[in-house]
Amino acid sequence: MPYRNPVPTVDIIIAIANLPNRPIVLIERRNEPYGWAIPGGFVDYGETIEAAAKREAEEETSLQVDLIELFYVYSNPARDPRQHTVSTVFLAEATGTPKAADDAKNLGLFAAWELPTPLCFDHAQILHDYWRYCHYGIRPRP
Repeated sequence: MPYRNPVPTVDIIIAIANLPNRPIVLIERRNEPYGWAIPGGFVDYGETIEAAAKREAEEETSLQVDLIELFYVYSNPARDPRQHTVSTVFLAEATGTPKAADDAKNLGLFAAWELPTPLCFDHAQILHDYWRYCHYGIRPRP
């Protein structure tokens, strides 16, 4: 039997620092699974998690981001319907105007009370955890 391991990924919650209420950037996916998602993707071989987060953010949103903090690691085997992934989620800031690129068909800026649907993967849970952290200082617990 071949040895199988989860695949490392990153997700980057990008707040636009120069806009009121600091909306976050979400992308509409060009590829399956379709829907809206936090910018992110797979970590390349030989790449650090931090470098992958900056690369994926720029590839999908055309923004250069400042990684502010490591938020949490999400590892539910069912989080990605394609395969078992483990996502390291970063909080980041950027200024400027994001533009959809790479595998992002579209993008939008959103506040907590106006999230689009459907959200892909486990991103509804991640964003729920993020807004809870922003408003109440409560982090997800293992």
